[in-house]
Amino acid sequence: MQGFLETAAKRVPQVRTRPVLPDLLGTCRARLGLDRNRYKVNPGLYAAGRPGSESPVIVTANYKLTFDTVRFALHGRDLWLLVVDTRGINVWCAGGKGTFSAEGIIEQVRKTGLERVVSHRRLILPQLGANGVRARDIRKACGFEAVFGPVRAEDLPRYLDQGIDEAMREVTFTLRERAAVVPVELVLGWKLILYSFIAAVLLSLMGPELSLPAILSRIGLAMTATGLGLICGAALFPLLLPRMPRFFSAGGAALGLAGALLVPVIGPAAAWPSLAGAGLWTVTLSSWLALNFTGSTPYTSPSGVEKEMRRFIPWMSGAAALSAILFVWGNFL
Repeated sequence: MQGFLETAAKRVPQVRTRPVLPDLLGTCRARLGLDRNRYKVNPGLYAAGRPGSESPVIVTANYKLTFDTVRFALHGRDLWLLVVDTRGINVWCAGGKGTFSAEGIIEQVRKTGLERVVSHRRLILPQLGANGVRARDIRKACGFEAVFGPVRAEDLPRYLDQGIDEAMREVTFTLRERAAVVPVELVLGWKLILYSFIAAVLLSLMGPELSLPAILSRIGLAMTATGLGLICGAALFPLLLPRMPRFFSAGGAALGLAGALLVPVIGPAAAWPSLAGAGLWTVTLSSWLALNFTGSTPYTSPSGVEKEMRRFIPWMSGAAALSAILFVWGNFL
């Protein structure tokens, strides 16, 4: 913040529209999936620049990465930012979860006394939040008309000057946008790596030969399989997404199969059942990670996601169990 602006209702915090070092560091943490569940701002009314009673009101979520993206796109503009309490969730996901809703917007309009701050009765909402908002409820409850702006925050200045056009309504998922989700998945993969390491240690202790070199070799094989699955499912899959089948699990499994072929090449020498088990784990892990992307793209629907999960999760569970059995079997050969 950089001070306060006096209004007819109350003092409103003024926010910068250029990032400073803490904003940049916070963005990096959020992009890497670190502390993102607590990365939020207080809901309420904020001023960008020195807005007046006729300045537009932009509605957004209190997930700070979303809030920052919107305010930085509006540098040099004088307007109001009405921040809804979405529990620190982005607009798209919050719309689906019901936290970005007409009720939440009405609550902030009333709490901030917005009707005394602006002379008009128009709220500009993000288009990706439309699935959670009934505009007529807002008008009926507080007299404000809700209109939906562009998909991307970067188009807000052009929207404010020229109005909406079809390009602003188009939802894209370009290579650059897909690449942005890779670091999050890789960083969040540390839990899988940890669990896989623990499982590898326990499974490696099952066998007649318990020498340290033998145990380390088995662990190395398991970690090689885990690493290949992580790369295939969390990195290659989103980058190749437009060419993947719409059943994400199947696409992830196909990439995992390609990675599994590398297990005997780059992994430690082992009996064929252990290699088969490690390869099957690569396929299973890649398929599971690909399934995670069903909620991160414009290609899927809630019903489609539910159908895919019912179909493939039992298969994944069985494959993971079979991979462990094969891995241990190889320890005895």
